[in-house]
Amino acid sequence: MLSPRELDRYKRQILLFGEEGQERLKKANLFIAGAGGLGSPIAIYLAVAGVGTITLADNDIVELTNLNRQILHEDVDIGKKKTVSAEEKLTALNPDITIRVIDQTIDENNAAQLVGKADGILDAMDNYPTRYVLNDTAIKKKIPFFHGAIRGLYGQATTVIPGKTACLRCIFPKAPPKEVFPVVGVTPGFIGMVQVTEALKYLVGTGDLLANRLFIWDGLTSHVEEIRLEQDPACPSCGIKPTKERTKI
Repeated sequence: MLSPRELDRYKRQILLFGEEGQERLKKANLFIAGAGGLGSPIAIYLAVAGVGTITLADNDIVELTNLNRQILHEDVDIGKKKTVSAEEKLTALNPDITIRVIDQTIDENNAAQLVGKADGILDAMDNYPTRYVLNDTAIKKKIPFFHGAIRGLYGQATTVIPGKTACLRCIFPKAPPKEVFPVVGVTPGFIGMVQVTEALKYLVGTGDLLANRLFIWDGLTSHVEEIRLEQDPACPSCGIKPTKERTKI
C-alpha cells in the first residue's frame, strides 16, 4: 500500500497511472548497468518516479571529463567512486526508495548474480561486449532489456522482450569498433528518457513498447526514424538454433 506521503508525492503521476500503477512501481526492482552519461538521467528519473528498488552497477571513478554529461556527479565528486556519488544523489532525491550500488565491472562471470531478481535491465553502457552479456542475461532470466546507445548528437533505443522480440544480437550481430566517441550531454539525456519511459510503461502495463522497433534520434536535424525489427532464427543468443557463440552466463 502507498503511504499518505507517497500518495501526496506521486499524486500527479497517480492521475496517469492510478494507485495500482504506482504500487507496481513501488514493488519493482530495476538494474541499471552504468552510472555515466545514460545511467545518470535513467537513475534520476526512475528514482523520482518511485521505482521501489534501484540497483546501479559501475566500477569507475568520477573524472572532470565526465561532467559535461554525467549529471549525477558534480565537481566536488571528482575522484569519488561513481557508485558513492550516485547513491548520495539518489537518496537525497527520494529517501522513500531503496538504492543499491555495486562497485564492480559487469562481465560474463558475474552478470547473472549482479542482476539478481531484478524485473528488468537498463542498458547504460558504452560498449557492445558488455551489452551482449546483459542481453544474454536478460534472455536467460526472461526479463526485459531496455537498450540505449549514443554517439555525438545521435542515439538509439529499443526494448527487448525475451521470447517475443528481436534481441540486441539479432539487431547488431557484430560489435562496432571500439572508440572514444564524441558526446554532448543532451543526447544521453534524451535517449535515457526514452529508456525510462519504456521501463515505466512496462512496469505499469500501459502504452506500446519499442518492441521489435529501433528508435533512432538524429539531433543534428531533430529527426526521428523507426526501423522495424524481426527476430533472427539463427541468432546465437535468442534464435531457435543458438550457436556456441552465445555468451556463457
